[in-house]
Amino acid sequence: MKKEVKILEDCMKVAEHENLIWVCDGAANVGQVGQAIGVLLSNLDKGRMCCTVAVAAGSKRHLEIAEKAKKNIVINGCANRCASKVLENAGKKINYEIIISKYLQKVPTLDIYMGDAKKIAQIIIEEAKL
Repeated sequence: MKKEVKILEDCMKVAEHENLIWVCDGAANVGQVGQAIGVLLSNLDKGRMCCTVAVAAGSKRHLEIAEKAKKNIVINGCANRCASKVLENAGKKINYEIIISKYLQKVPTLDIYMGDAKKIAQIIIEEAKL
């Protein structure tokens, strides 16, 4: 049975009424878990994942999206806080941030266990009041 593709609303159209999720997608398990959590939270309609790299690149559209967001939720893979620094360097507010490596040991692998993503997603839902 083929799974139906979920089409997300345009970030710009929903920003004022939506929690926007900005994630690390780093080259270690914690970055990949961060990316998986962003997808999971978006699919659960807890927020809308948006492109962190576009903010770093200075995309006017994405800077405006981050400015308009109901809440900016930032998911960092490790203590480097790269995703948070992207928003901070752009002068955008962060309403909630988490560092995955506080909950999961950072390992140089792209393989992840979805149970870790689900557990940390639940922490985010509770702490950020999503």
